[in-house]
Amino acid sequence: MSSAESRTDVGLRRRMPGLTQAEAARRLVESGRNEVAVRKARPLYARVLAQLGDPLVMVLIAAVALTLAIGDHADSVVIGLVIVVNTTVGVAQEIRADNAVAALSALSAPHARVRREGTDHDVPAATVVPGDVLLLAEGDIIAADAALDEAAALLVDESMLTGESVSVDKDTGAPLHAGTVVVRGRGVATVTATGGASALGRIAALLDDRRRPTPLQLRLASLGRVLAVVTLVLCVLVLAQGLVRGLPLGTMAVTAISLAVAAVPESLPAVVTLALALGARRMAARHALVRRLPAVETLGSVSVLATDKTGTLTEGRMVVQHVWTPHSTVELQGVGYEPEGDTLARGRAASPAERHEAQEVLTAAALCNDAALRPPSSASPDSRWDALGDPMEGALLTAALKVGCPDRTELVSAHPRIAEAPFDSVRRRMSTIHTEPSGGVLVCLKGAPEAVLVPSVLTDSPEALRLARAEAARFAEDGYRVLAVASGLRQKTPKPVTAGETDLRLLGLVALSDPPKPHAAATLASCRAAGITPILVTGDHPATARAVADRVELLGAQAAADHVVTGEDVAAGRVPDLTAVRVFARTDPQQKLDIVAAWRARGAITAMTGDGVNDGPALHQADIGIAMGGRGTEVARQAADLVLTDDELSTVVAAVEEGRRVFDNIRRFLVYGMAGGAAEILVMLIGPLLGLPLPLSAGQILWINLLTHGLTGVAMGAEPASPGVMRRPPRRADQHILGGGAWQQLSLTAAVVTVVSLSAGLSAQAWDEPWQSVLFLALLAAQLGVVIGLRDRPMTAENPFLLVSVLASALLAAAALYLPPLVAVLDTEHLGWRAAALAIACAPAGFLAARLARLGYRSGNARHLHQRGAEQARHEEIEPGS
Repeated sequence: MSSAESRTDVGLRRRMPGLTQAEAARRLVESGRNEVAVRKARPLYARVLAQLGDPLVMVLIAAVALTLAIGDHADSVVIGLVIVVNTTVGVAQEIRADNAVAALSALSAPHARVRREGTDHDVPAATVVPGDVLLLAEGDIIAADAALDEAAALLVDESMLTGESVSVDKDTGAPLHAGTVVVRGRGVATVTATGGASALGRIAALLDDRRRPTPLQLRLASLGRVLAVVTLVLCVLVLAQGLVRGLPLGTMAVTAISLAVAAVPESLPAVVTLALALGARRMAARHALVRRLPAVETLGSVSVLATDKTGTLTEGRMVVQHVWTPHSTVELQGVGYEPEGDTLARGRAASPAERHEAQEVLTAAALCNDAALRPPSSASPDSRWDALGDPMEGALLTAALKVGCPDRTELVSAHPRIAEAPFDSVRRRMSTIHTEPSGGVLVCLKGAPEAVLVPSVLTDSPEALRLARAEAARFAEDGYRVLAVASGLRQKTPKPVTAGETDLRLLGLVALSDPPKPHAAATLASCRAAGITPILVTGDHPATARAVADRVELLGAQAAADHVVTGEDVAAGRVPDLTAVRVFARTDPQQKLDIVAAWRARGAITAMTGDGVNDGPALHQADIGIAMGGRGTEVARQAADLVLTDDELSTVVAAVEEGRRVFDNIRRFLVYGMAGGAAEILVMLIGPLLGLPLPLSAGQILWINLLTHGLTGVAMGAEPASPGVMRRPPRRADQHILGGGAWQQLSLTAAVVTVVSLSAGLSAQAWDEPWQSVLFLALLAAQLGVVIGLRDRPMTAENPFLLVSVLASALLAAAALYLPPLVAVLDTEHLGWRAAALAIACAPAGFLAARLARLGYRSGNARHLHQRGAEQARHEEIEPGS
């Protein structure tokens, strides 16, 4: 610390002794702890009740009650077990995800340095109160909102609050915000607001604790209501039909209840839960942590992906990409702070002369620099090069090493610093003075082009300055942060230091940016191929937003991001249709909410990515909130449904694929389960009209239901993703879960299973075989054939669990005919080879029916998806299929 700074600090101690301990304690009681309220975890009973409140589960609970009422305890246990498993898995996944997020979380500012009664204290950040004097140094997380009383080269990273990647220089009187980070310098500030009253707290307060049901939950709830009504009607119809034929009331009551259980695919909750849990597990293996199980399927419905910029599309760290001198321009490759990468000029390796000119520029920039580079730690294999201090200055040091400059330690040793004038927002430049080995002193200066490229600073000709200003403007239009670098020799040290900021020679310009991640463009291309519209929502400058959108090809190759809308435009109502915009800049939390709401009002399923406090409300409002687990804030993680532990946007695409896989498997099971249930009901209704008095007993119906909806049905939830699943548009939010041709597929399959089963039963009756047992086995065999036929790859072993379950169900079906205890319970009869072959022949018929139904479904679905793709293309103003 300089003597001037020391005198200032002593004077500040005398002027600002801080609060007394008693007053601080009083204010803590009055204003409350300095904490942002985090949504409380739901108690266990609430989680359980939420699972049991699902309409389909409620139908199952009613089925348990009915089976208990008629004394069918075995079936009560089976159905009850399904409910228990479903609830347990769902609750366990929620708790596991919450615990994992808690492990990622850390207090944003666990401790703070305050001055009380004239003495410095290190206190828990939660005990900081309004009026406290905060002492800030490099690396500190600011504990509360405060007004800056004293600053010495203070630079603050506000990206987690504003979304802007460039750190902000702070002068006396400037506001500071809780949760932001001091990256350089020091300061003293007076706390103005804590906890919920701080900017961080006000943003967190925008979060709404109420959770909207996901598309899957809405679709299944609708289906559950329909099934409940249909089940009641069918029960009454079968009961009435039996009573009209003179059958006993007790027998028909049990049969009607059995049919009710058959009509409801009671293993659907287990299938859904298994599919979601497997999806969540696969996502976790691919670095996507699911916090709410239904969110797995919702990802498959996403039609709009609103992504932030810093750390999501970009590396989240500054990098020097171009060095311009009056004679040449070189391009530096490489990412992060790792000092590796080629030096190019016009696409070829830079010549020694071009490299030497770049070295001159970057040597001065490295000397006029307060940062340091930290190499990877040998103790941590995952660590990488990092910068200590201002990220921009760290990028300059990395660039200097890339072009072959000596290490900064060597530079400082050869050119010791003897004086400096720190950067401030008025001068907008920084200068340092160094002794030269040959005698005299060297003045190094860097700063904003408009503050350096002026005659009062440089001795270069007007034409040279005009050329440099034009080049700086071109870099700025392309979204780069531009610095001008100059130097000059003096005989003696100028006093004051700022007096040396004249008669200097321009060395060149440095263009820095937060570069796109290597796979960002490919990831967005994958989104567009999947029918997902990507939009960029950032708090950064419009030029930077436009440049990043262009570099990652946000709109594809067909258009450029030439139209950027600012948050001010949104707030002023100057944008008639927010869904027509693809790049938003300078947005605040409320405007992000407006953007999400506009898309949702249009029927889109929205996903929002973010990592900062400012992203929290929008993450919560979106159908799927996606937070960054590494660099994300606690507010963002708590608001999100999905946490990316690797902070990679490509992980979202993988998660969308898993979501679509899950939905496909759930719908495949519904077609299978409901087709089988419908076939059983049709057999019971039509059989008596064809001379089969009571086609199946209650026990036989339940046994068929157990084997088809149980083992094999649940195994369908593990089927692999369909080919081309990521080359089709997402489903509409209002589409029924059995829409898009699935009803037709279900109806055709049910009709074929019904016809072949009744044909087998009637043939057996004509041959004087045990027709009821033949019909029982035929229904089972046909439905097992349907299971295989509905697969995307029917003859593969990609899901061995399904093949094993089909074999197990076939063996249990045989046991029902030949194992004496089961024969007695189910009232079946042994079948000879002819009768058994007749029933088993229904299996290939079920297989062929399912394949034919799939062909019709895929043909109709392809037409539907093509139409949707054309509609989306027209909205995007690009050619369909491009």
